[in-house]
Amino acid sequence: MSAIVRVGVDLAKRVIQVHAVDAKGRVVANKPLPRERFAAWCVQLPPGCLVAMEACSGAHHWGRKLRAMGLDARLIAAAFVTPFRMAGRSGKNDAADAAAICEAASRPSMRFVPIKTVDQQSVLTLHRLREGYKEERTACINRIRGLLAEFGLVVAQSPKALREKLSELLEDATNELGTLARLSLQRAQEHWAELDEHIAWCDARVAAHVKSDAQAQAAAQLCGIGPLTASALIAGVGEFKQFKSARQFGAWLGLVPRQNSSGGKTNLGSITKRGDDYLRTLLIQGARSAMMSAHQRDDRMSRWVLQLRERIGWQRALIALANKHARIVWAVLVKGKAFDADHVPIKPTGGLAAS
Repeated sequence: MSAIVRVGVDLAKRVIQVHAVDAKGRVVANKPLPRERFAAWCVQLPPGCLVAMEACSGAHHWGRKLRAMGLDARLIAAAFVTPFRMAGRSGKNDAADAAAICEAASRPSMRFVPIKTVDQQSVLTLHRLREGYKEERTACINRIRGLLAEFGLVVAQSPKALREKLSELLEDATNELGTLARLSLQRAQEHWAELDEHIAWCDARVAAHVKSDAQAQAAAQLCGIGPLTASALIAGVGEFKQFKSARQFGAWLGLVPRQNSSGGKTNLGSITKRGDDYLRTLLIQGARSAMMSAHQRDDRMSRWVLQLRERIGWQRALIALANKHARIVWAVLVKGKAFDADHVPIKPTGGLAAS
């Protein structure tokens, strides 16, 4: 065990595969371990030993636990591990995955996933539950609407219209709804109201998080970045200084064009859509709200987005504004300056610019 310098770990619910190598890259251990024995095995590793895992369910928990043991625990995105699997995509198994993780961790240019704290994961738990409640509410509304249509009762396609009409339809004795159908739809209506209460509870907790976090308050100052987006960004990203620039942060969110360039010819396509889908969706929704109300404001940023929309169209301007919001959030939180919608960037002087 004292010769081990790097370990690749393939996490699972019950059996955890480890692949350990020494300083020369020779395999020292390659075996499965029961989950309850994994921590005891890691205790025997030399202090500072690199233990790499895929960023998956439970990985942040193990990362915190291994770092508490004095080990150098790191997480790697699954997309960066696949190219190092010896048999490629067709040879996937636990041993091959652990070996690929170990090999990927040895690359000096490898990008690792920061390990989230317990507080970060707690806030993200709130956001995940809220998204689940939203999906359940949408399914419940569609279910009620479809069941009413079976009896010839069609309501305008908006939750507000259905909410206003549903009680009236259930109490109207002249329609074709049977007794059992009325009772069933009443239960569905109660379930809808219960989901609304759950979402309202989540919104209250999100607002409390933003109120207690200085970084979230700073991010929420942007037009198009509400409490929900600010809370999700702070909990999902954690340390913004891990990104070298605002552009790198935008690329991490998947808001930059996909490239297919060769021979000095640049071809740009649609956005990459890499990174966290939830954060990217919130930023795009916030940008849509800001763009729709931009004509009501006279600041420099609003004038810019209106001109951009006229020049390149609604959809491209929307993505550009979402990317700009992400970059501004990075600058505000990393440089510690307040957001100013009329800010004029200063171009750097010297070097090539001066010549």
